[in-house]
Amino acid sequence: MACTSLPKHPLTLLRAPINKSSPPSPPAFPSLSNASHSQFFGIKLSASSLPNPSHSPKRSMLVFAKVSEGNVPPSFTLKDQDGKNVSLSKFKGKPVVLYFYPADETPGCTKQACAFRDSYEKFKKAGAEVVGTSGDDPSSHKAFAKKYRLPFTLLSDDGNKVRKQWGVPSDLFGTLPGRQTYVIDKNGVVRLVYNNQFQPEKHVDETLKLLQTL
Repeated sequence: MACTSLPKHPLTLLRAPINKSSPPSPPAFPSLSNASHSQFFGIKLSASSLPNPSHSPKRSMLVFAKVSEGNVPPSFTLKDQDGKNVSLSKFKGKPVVLYFYPADETPGCTKQACAFRDSYEKFKKAGAEVVGTSGDDPSSHKAFAKKYRLPFTLLSDDGNKVRKQWGVPSDLFGTLPGRQTYVIDKNGVVRLVYNNQFQPEKHVDETLKLLQTL
């Protein structure tokens, strides 16, 4: 790696004259351009999405889901990985494990999807359907399902409309879509809401525990 060396000749520091009649100017800080963004778990961050420093971090994290245990959640119709319309009402009469995840191909989401895949026979034995949902388009879902041999449905929540409607909380001050799983019984009632962003495999364990009691 190239290093920048200091010049060998002596430097002369000039002191700027102090004007006592005017107050000192506040220090200037570089601004983050809206056009610049970085990658975090596959999510693009921009200046507009960064947290407002005037808000308390605790207050920013207190986000509660609109759909909770005991609710009948609002229905929806979304496209699956094959571009076909799928409605939540299609699964009525059997338990449904509906999990919202941030994005295809990110490390945590891949672990979660593969964990559901590896336990898929247990879900089938319990008579339950597994459905994953994220804001990725159907072609992304199709490639993701093919690459990891996912045997269940992946839905494309364009614009995260259903995520917002259900009130799925975000993480990292709203910059990262949350990871939340719902278990809906055969009567369409939510029996479990489980949120864990950083232990994706636990979603499988928690949902199977509940399904064994239904």
